[in-house]
Amino acid sequence: MQILSRAASERISIGSEITLCVIAVNGTSVRLGVEAPRDISVHRDEIYKRIRDRNTGRLASGELAKD
Repeated sequence: MQILSRAASERISIGSEITLCVIAVNGTSVRLGVEAPRDISVHRDEIYKRIRDRNTGRLASGELAKD
């Protein structure tokens, strides 16, 4: 993991297509803006895990149903 320090309005580039911008820092809360192509999904971690678990569950029950 790379740890970077940025102040409000500063940016971080990930490759040539993704940019993170620090919108605001309020105590322990940080607001980020994400610029990415539409074909790249951007989710908070807890939402991503929920989507992944739901999709994995569907695959598992589909595979069990075939047996």
